[in-house]
Amino acid sequence: MISPNLDVILFEATVPVPFERAWVVQRQLQQRLLDYPEGPDTVVLLEHEPCYTLGRGASEAFLRFDPAAPPLPLHRIDRGGEVTHHAPGQLVLYPVLNLQRHGADLHLYLRQLEQVVIDVMAGLDLQGERIDGLTGVWLEGRKLAAIGVGARRWISQHGLALNVDCDLAGFAAVVPCGLGDRPVGRLVDWRPQLNAQQLRRPLLDAFASSFGLVLRPSNPQDGVFKL
Repeated sequence: MISPNLDVILFEATVPVPFERAWVVQRQLQQRLLDYPEGPDTVVLLEHEPCYTLGRGASEAFLRFDPAAPPLPLHRIDRGGEVTHHAPGQLVLYPVLNLQRHGADLHLYLRQLEQVVIDVMAGLDLQGERIDGLTGVWLEGRKLAAIGVGARRWISQHGLALNVDCDLAGFAAVVPCGLGDRPVGRLVDWRPQLNAQQLRRPLLDAFASSFGLVLRPSNPQDGVFKL
């Protein structure tokens, strides 16, 4: 029998999801762990419909448009970090974890999420890079993965976004992560045959391995969380 601390429920969407819907589900999953901290962790894997998100303290100075009339849906949310862009072809992983099982250290948690991406890239024979003082993963000076998290009483939400074969045009309307001198990139520019669908399982496997978890599909006893 799998230990409850290692038994993690996977919720996976097969079509792009509006940000609002995914945020509702994250908060529902977070509240469930807040109410019952001994319950199983969960992880959500999806791609988003095109949008922008701002961290809780993010500056609108990094928007290259009027926030009252955004070119795509714009959401201010309760994660750390500045503005980022989501679009199909970008894999988004939202772990909802009781972090007291995983070190109870937000800085360690960010480094673990970076390691997940670095491990995925290593499987493609690419060397992902960290930059001192910054959060995320880079390749040859281009940022491929943005990471921003939030937590309530050590129950996490939000997570990482890895650019695989997404259209990067939407990033031109913002200063991604507030880093004007560090351009974004995507894996397909180094591995032209790659697509996001092919990388879903490697990303989940790297996440499970990094955190010592076992992923399983949801069942009726877990409740209904529709993405």
